[in-house]
Amino acid sequence: MWGCGGKPPSTATGEVLRVGMDLRYPPFEMQDKAGHPDGVSVRLAEALAAHLGRPLAIVPMDFSGLIPALKTGNIDLIISSMTATDERRESLDFSKPYAFTGLALLVRKDSQIQSVADLAKAGNTIAVKAGTTGEIWAIKHLPDAKRVVFEDQSACVLEVVAGRADAFIYDQLSIYKYAAENPATTRGLLQPFVEEEWAIGAAKGHAALLGQVNGFLDEFRARDGFGKLGEQYLRDEKKFLEAAGIPFILR
Repeated sequence: MWGCGGKPPSTATGEVLRVGMDLRYPPFEMQDKAGHPDGVSVRLAEALAAHLGRPLAIVPMDFSGLIPALKTGNIDLIISSMTATDERRESLDFSKPYAFTGLALLVRKDSQIQSVADLAKAGNTIAVKAGTTGEIWAIKHLPDAKRVVFEDQSACVLEVVAGRADAFIYDQLSIYKYAAENPATTRGLLQPFVEEEWAIGAAKGHAALLGQVNGFLDEFRARDGFGKLGEQYLRDEKKFLEAAGIPFILR
């Protein structure tokens, strides 16, 4: 049954493809200077819609609202740097993975913290973004630490910069970027302590649409679409990962 105002996803050519994403996660999901959706996921959604022969509608919302919107039929797909976890698979189906990353830490530059194990002590404060795997991991593995939860990851970074949080748990590439943006006050512990896969989310029971999505991902990968997106949006990050001997996230 579909919620008020919602409808089941369609695979019909020509029907609008509604893709939900949180546009506060550059360079994957963001807005350009004119306020238009931009980033890796936006370009991926555009290529998918073109492959399906359907017009595209980007539906922006908070990350924590994406799965509820999918379940009520208000969007057809989620493309928002979402990790495919077993817990989320209870609520939705995932495509084949298209990105491979992991959780890392942003800490104060003068902090004694050297690994995630150091955060297990009582009295530590951890900043997390609502609904992310960082929050889920902290709840499960760091029960004695205080958690401060925000809808926007920039607020999490500010907590560390200002010394109000001992660490921010987030994905590796973002931690790399935030440490580079705040070199006087922070440093990144970039070796992932949890490996993750990002995938496209679809409503339960819609195998036809999910099959089309997987077919698109195979075709997009075969023509080096992910490599081109990396060069367009993640050139510096790609160089950093390659220099560190870490495979590039999009592949």
